[in-house]
Amino acid sequence: MPSGIERNRELRRRRKRTKTYEKMKAKLAKATPSEKMEIARKLRLMTPGAEGLIRDWALEDVDR
Repeated sequence: MPSGIERNRELRRRRKRTKTYEKMKAKLAKATPSEKMEIARKLRLMTPGAEGLIRDWALEDVDR
């Protein structure tokens, strides 16, 4: 059985996701279209709310 309280694990996962989003958003400024497609793909794997992020980050036009 994993150690720690479930809520603490949940918060840790959320914080890690947030840091990952920040890193991806920083790379987005210099990214080529193919790199932007890869960022969108990774966002979809990370969270069910990815479509909102993709829309907010203006990745819709390079994706799909």
